[in-house]
Amino acid sequence: MADPQPRNTGAHLVYSELKRRILSLELKPGERIYEPAMATELRVSRTPLREAIRRLISESLLEQQATGGVLVPVLDETAISELYDVRAALESLMAREACAKAAVEDIEKLQGILERNAAMVGFADEAMKYGVKLHATIAAIAGNSWAQRFHDQISSQVERYRHFTNNSPDRREEALADHRVLVEAIASKKPDKAAKIAFDHVIAARDETLRAISGAGLVNE
Repeated sequence: MADPQPRNTGAHLVYSELKRRILSLELKPGERIYEPAMATELRVSRTPLREAIRRLISESLLEQQATGGVLVPVLDETAISELYDVRAALESLMAREACAKAAVEDIEKLQGILERNAAMVGFADEAMKYGVKLHATIAAIAGNSWAQRFHDQISSQVERYRHFTNNSPDRREEALADHRVLVEAIASKKPDKAAKIAFDHVIAARDETLRAISGAGLVNE
């Protein structure tokens, strides 16, 4: 017997497409979502569109206005800085805890991801995919369920800003170098070093993100 089709497939497809447009800046910060026009453009009814919009609002990728309208949130320098600061603290904590808990097979897994990251550093999307996977694997190794939960939530927000820095070949090389020394520190069971590398890595990403967004004239200070 064939497996039943997942429920709300239409809403999920609409969600995925709207999220892609938001992250790629096809839908620009401050741009309003007009339901009738968007439903027509995506060739869907209003019901799956509204479900997708509600989900994106819950992820802070869309914003409900007091007037009832929905728009793409503007990029706010303070909010971005605070987001990365929290992420830096979490990444630092999880790198420290991973040092204590990483088994041989965990290190081998990290090294395998690192090799693929290095092989794909010339390709923006692939490099980002393996960089994200490396951080997620460190979070899983750390085994702190609360830290991992917050990390997952923050990562969905950071995703909105990654492409600003990921399109830079120099930044991808710098991130790869950070990943190498981070994995080495975890493998060597050096928690203080791993924690500092992880923290500094995220702060560097924060600073580069703010420079890129400001340079594009997209941020409210």
